[in-house]
Amino acid sequence: MVRGSGLRTGLGVDIGGSGIKGAPVDLAGGAFAADRVRQETPQPSTPAAVAPVVADVIAGFDVPADTPVGITFPAVIQHGIARTAANVDTSWIGTDAGTLFCETLGRKVLVVNDADAAGYAEVVFGAGKGVRGVVLVTTLGTGIGSALFVDGRLVPNTEFGHLEIDGHDAEKKAADSARERHDLSWSQWAKRLQRYYSHVENLLWPDLIVVGGGVSKKHEKFLPHLDLRTPIVPAQLRNDAGIIGAAMLAADLVG
Repeated sequence: MVRGSGLRTGLGVDIGGSGIKGAPVDLAGGAFAADRVRQETPQPSTPAAVAPVVADVIAGFDVPADTPVGITFPAVIQHGIARTAANVDTSWIGTDAGTLFCETLGRKVLVVNDADAAGYAEVVFGAGKGVRGVVLVTTLGTGIGSALFVDGRLVPNTEFGHLEIDGHDAEKKAADSARERHDLSWSQWAKRLQRYYSHVENLLWPDLIVVGGGVSKKHEKFLPHLDLRTPIVPAQLRNDAGIIGAAMLAADLVG
């Protein structure tokens, strides 16, 4: 069970630019309690279009009506309000996403940044489990997401993918999309990652760096090329992490 929540099962939904995925989550084991459901993200992905799709995704799950829902969103989320919008319609900026989903779903809802949710799952059940001190979880994909933890406590809404390095927004040079866009070999891309992670570790002095995102399943092609003083390891929960972490945070904070 999540700390103090009293719940055994949670609900998690992961909103992305192309798909909206959800599943009930075994909070004690950090795994899906039923098969994941996925629907396409509507285009344009406005709040009015996305909210009913989220409702459809969770409609078929057999969980108690008082089970809170954790929802990941690709944005900075401050007290339920979307302050940015990455890969979704810009009309989300300034939207009270927490209230919108609460009213649409008829449940208690927690909306959280997608990297923060994935990172939370990794720290509780995955590669960061049991690690004290400062843990940085990064997700390499279209951009670079980041989640920072101090003794297991989340510092929300860090945006370390947008650090300026050598005059460039870091993710424009070092995200997995940059590797694909510039047709870089793994070793060539690793040089860009080396520059990025060296910069980050000099700012934060983390005790562990966890690398997630879809490309992490190919970690043996690039992580061995990195020479850092900080241990750096692949994420373990991969694409399930966002749903699991969102469900856990919702159960913990609003359950």
